[in-house]
Amino acid sequence: MTTTTTDERALADLQREHGPALFHFLLGLTFGDRQRAEDLLQETLVRAWQHPEAFDAPYDSMRPWLFTVARRLAIDARRSRQARPTEVSDVVLEAAAGEEDTADSTVSALDVRDAVRTLGPEHRAVLVQIYFRGLSVGETARALGIPAGTVKSRSYYALRQLSRNLPGYSSRSSSLSSSSSDTASAATTMSALH
Repeated sequence: MTTTTTDERALADLQREHGPALFHFLLGLTFGDRQRAEDLLQETLVRAWQHPEAFDAPYDSMRPWLFTVARRLAIDARRSRQARPTEVSDVVLEAAAGEEDTADSTVSALDVRDAVRTLGPEHRAVLVQIYFRGLSVGETARALGIPAGTVKSRSYYALRQLSRNLPGYSSRSSSLSSSSSDTASAATTMSALH
């Protein structure tokens, strides 16, 4: 079985005469997507090549036939895209928030727990109530049966000791002049790991 196709010269003439107008028409149908318009133009010309009988039609020009084929191809392509899931570009994937690295947070939690174990029982009890159980200073004072001022004092000195035991988590090295920033850094670490 032999298939007849359009003469290459006739197809080249067709592309030269109607190609620019057809491309502009397809560009409008694809909402300015040049790649899709070019693909549809190619497919339209392939159809013209596969159907030499279209050249023998009683029309003065091939343009109406070409535009009809191109419009149908554009509709089919759009329906096909709508029938499948939307593709996600690399830009969208890079912008999407990734999950936090659980290995780092696990290591941090283990480091903090080890450092908390080095504290005296009174200091440890205060930090456990405030940072691990989420109690306020007043609630911690009632739970431990000590004054609120003592809770504040013990948490301050406990966090200061933790900042010394956890040097990698502090923004500055521990010293008496930077003890308030170290305490704040240790408190931030404790809160983040809660």
